[in-house]
Amino acid sequence: MPPLHHTPPRPRRVTLADIAARLGVTKVTVSRALNQPEKVSAAMRERVRECARELGYMPNRQAGSLASGRSRLIALLIPSLSNAVFSELHRGLEAPLAAAGYQLLIGHTGYSMEEEERLIETWLSFGVDGLVLCGSRHSERVTEMIARSGCAVVECMEKREAPLDMAVGLDQHAAGRAMAEAMIESGRRHIGFLAARMDRRVEQRLAGWRAAVEAAGLSQEYLMTTPAPSSVKLGGELLDEMLTRWPTLDAVFCCNDDLAAGALFECQRRGLEVPARLALAGFNGLEMTRGTWPALASVVTPRREIGERTAALLLARLSGDHASTPRGLWEDLGFSLQRGGSLPRA
Repeated sequence: MPPLHHTPPRPRRVTLADIAARLGVTKVTVSRALNQPEKVSAAMRERVRECARELGYMPNRQAGSLASGRSRLIALLIPSLSNAVFSELHRGLEAPLAAAGYQLLIGHTGYSMEEEERLIETWLSFGVDGLVLCGSRHSERVTEMIARSGCAVVECMEKREAPLDMAVGLDQHAAGRAMAEAMIESGRRHIGFLAARMDRRVEQRLAGWRAAVEAAGLSQEYLMTTPAPSSVKLGGELLDEMLTRWPTLDAVFCCNDDLAAGALFECQRRGLEVPARLALAGFNGLEMTRGTWPALASVVTPRREIGERTAALLLARLSGDHASTPRGLWEDLGFSLQRGGSLPRA
């Protein structure tokens, strides 16, 4: 007869009551410290969290959601995991949401409306309390799902005069026009626009460039675009094509900083002086623009501030403050121009 093997009992799940008993406080206090941290003192929050770590407490999200009607989950859908623009937006969102007891989930759309639709359907099925969407172009089904869900939604990064719910960002068209006008004011007359990916935000920047050069009576022919993903290498390759086709170019506005950096490196490879021979500018004002030589001109966008304001709007709405978070709200956080050393003053 084979020997009998004793199966040890499965460890019991640690509960809120276990933490309360260890600390000598009520279960309600423990629940508030973990789920509504703003309602208890900082000292109590730390005591409860430390005890929870020691005991190995894992919250039962499903039970909590059923009891409260809230999942305490916010989903952020971003088009690119490698783009620093969206990582800064994420940082702006994460800290205030975490401080209020919310967990931020991330979905990657890869600039695909179909993938965005699939992810939104998934997150809504999990009962997320809020959605943060990058951009304003969505499928008809997404619009319908969000309208039926009653979920708090903020669209980020661009101007949205008729949001699905709320929107926070900047006027991409105005920003593109402002940089093109700065190039015109510096005395440049053959101003090109170089762009990749061609998402809606890039299209709006391009429209701003067109408006500026048209108003100045300048040619709009110096345009180089591709649907390919943006990269530093691509910026150099596209600038090489532009200079071959239009040797009289004296300024190039790139739709983002990656392309502008690549264009700068191509100028240096060719021995072209920047900005004496060719003025260059990018978009977003990423940290790398201040590390090149010369430093790159760029449109500085408030990515982290957009994330922080988005979090504030979501938290206000979820706390029941509908007066300051009406449906249709659009907040413009603006932009600024960084001239660097690649765009001379007039």
